[in-house]
Amino acid sequence: MKFKFENLSPSQLIVLFYLIAVVISIALLSLPIALKPGVEWSFIDVVFTAVSAISVTGLAVVSTPDTFSIPGIIILMFILQFGGIGIMTLGTFFWLLFGKKIGLKERQLIKTDQNQSNLAGLVLLMKNILVIIIIIEIIGGTILGTYFLNYYPTWQEAYLQGFFASVSATTNAGFDITGESLIPFANDYFVQLINIILLTLGAIGFPVLIEVKELIKKKKPYRSSNFSLYTKLTTITFFLLMLFGTIAILLFDAHHFFKGKTWHESFFYAFFQSATTRNGGLATMDVSQFSEPTLLVLSLLMFVGASPSSVGGGVRTTTFAINLLYIFNLARGNKAVKVFKREIHQDDILKSMAIMNTAISICFISVILLKVTEPFTTLEIIFEVTSAFGTTGLSMGITPELSTIGKIIIILLMFIGRIGILSFIFIISKNGHEPNYHYPKERVIIG
Repeated sequence: MKFKFENLSPSQLIVLFYLIAVVISIALLSLPIALKPGVEWSFIDVVFTAVSAISVTGLAVVSTPDTFSIPGIIILMFILQFGGIGIMTLGTFFWLLFGKKIGLKERQLIKTDQNQSNLAGLVLLMKNILVIIIIIEIIGGTILGTYFLNYYPTWQEAYLQGFFASVSATTNAGFDITGESLIPFANDYFVQLINIILLTLGAIGFPVLIEVKELIKKKKPYRSSNFSLYTKLTTITFFLLMLFGTIAILLFDAHHFFKGKTWHESFFYAFFQSATTRNGGLATMDVSQFSEPTLLVLSLLMFVGASPSSVGGGVRTTTFAINLLYIFNLARGNKAVKVFKREIHQDDILKSMAIMNTAISICFISVILLKVTEPFTTLEIIFEVTSAFGTTGLSMGITPELSTIGKIIIILLMFIGRIGILSFIFIISKNGHEPNYHYPKERVIIG
């Protein structure tokens, strides 16, 4: 048994570790102390909630404030933290805490979990991720908790709401203990802006935050050359998608949801809903009130998801960008993909295409299966599927009404979204070594 375990590939081990994390989460959420008196829920709902928490999705089949006690809410916050920053980040922390040497096998696991391309500097990366995320959450929780003193009768409730909201937003978990997401704060632009900042910091990618931190620490002036190609590509794509979403929502719902609303109400509804599709899952309104074109745009944005090496899921921003750049360059007769005076490695192009094709196939098959098992419209199912795959957590309200089969399909989508498409693809591989032989090459007709 030990021999088999040691011969598992890094991708297989990561999947195994996340499965173990799900099992532990199921056990914790099933504890009597975690539930309010008289609350009973089915095993499939416990599993669904555990996977939703570990994958920091936020889709819920039960009401969080009506189901969990205070200890249960704290347990849920721990699971969100665990799932958000990644199993290997906390694993590295405990390895260092107990004096364990971080060897090649451990570094390979970190590399796989964080979608890194090489083994250099991984332990330092894990330390930076843990410190940065905890600092962000503490600052966010303190600001929101203090501000919530205006909303809640006791300081204990205000700070509990504030710190839960901070953890949920920073990890892009999408869970809430208000019972109504951020709808009670639909006209409170301060709360919305703080949440948008936290959502962005969690989803934009840990390496981006680390590069910015190092730039500030060294007091270097801003120059494009100070940032890696990854940071430039993912940051620009991230904010262009947010801008595209905001404009599209405003245009498509100008004479629908936004009819009769002031300019600032319309802007913040559109801006927040666009920002939350990066992976947040929080909402300041019932998204089912949007028009069909807007809901399709939101589905596309959730499918893309957050940046690589972040708390988010989806195909990721760099995958989306590289695919578009490849098509653009191919149309111009270029085989290479060039951007920011750099050339994208051929392996990264092939991986991006594989991820995109696999993701589209998984979502397409899931939509067909849910159309067979569920009584909902195609649009509602597409929205639910992209939300689960992108580990976003937005819903048109059908999640609690899913059948057992439907819940299992959504559970699998959330899990795949969390571990990442590459880890999912490499589950079947043993060691990833290329064969040392080639067959004769032959051209085929394409298109």
